Amino acid sequence: MTMDKDYLEIRGLSVSFDGFKAVTDVDLTVLQGDLRFLIGPNGAGKTTLIDAITGLVTGTGSAQKSGVELLGKKVHQIARLGVGRTFQTASVFEELSVLQNLDIAAGAGRSALSLLRRRKSVLPSIEEALETTGLTALRDKPAGVLAHGQKQWLEIGMLLVQNASVLLLDEPVAGMSAEEREETGKLLQRIGTDRVVVVVEHDMDFMRSFANSVTVLAGGKVLSEGSVEAVQADPKVQEVYLGTASLATEDKESTDA
Repeated sequence: MTMDKDYLEIRGLSVSFDGFKAVTDVDLTVLQGDLRFLIGPNGAGKTTLIDAITGLVTGTGSAQKSGVELLGKKVHQIARLGVGRTFQTASVFEELSVLQNLDIAAGAGRSALSLLRRRKSVLPSIEEALETTGLTALRDKPAGVLAHGQKQWLEIGMLLVQNASVLLLDEPVAGMSAEEREETGKLLQRIGTDRVVVVVEHDMDFMRSFANSVTVLAGGKVLSEGSVEAVQADPKVQEVYLGTASLATEDKESTDA
């Protein structure tokens, strides 16, 4: 592998909860520039897998970012190595402005006092994140008034200013409007060119539109992997999804409920 490009390499990753194997011997390699979607039915182990990579649950095996082992490190150490993740519910500071949210994310090492002072200039990395996420015009708005999709974009922006080069996004378009989903897909393509991006997703239409490659998990194991076309044509994948209504509609109903 070329050393100047980031990559995420998972080998034999397993996670058990009280004897139940949620993830079993998963191998996964994602290179910078390959927008990878991780799909599978509910309970397939998708979120558990990214929880293990980011230190939220204990896994065995190996998960390396560009040759550096992540397993066994603490959550903040993994974040400092440039591995960032989002959750299904965006975690932003609602009462602070978009700019302040980004400032706090960028200044993880600065004192609280210097963070609260109004800054005369905006860091170039923050300007860039605002531009990339399409939030420049909303920079002074409190994060709490943002639309659902915009909060997710802000959370992605917060990872960008922390220089995350591996992004693990957990169902980023759940509950979004069609327009927001389209914008989010384009955002993922923009940030995915020079980063490792893994998207956990239920929405099959969204995957078809934006994925470069797909890994299918079922029962905590890798069932299939390849291009969107190859995965959709795989009889094993069709069997797992057979009998479930189109996942996009099933997911919509659960978010509307």
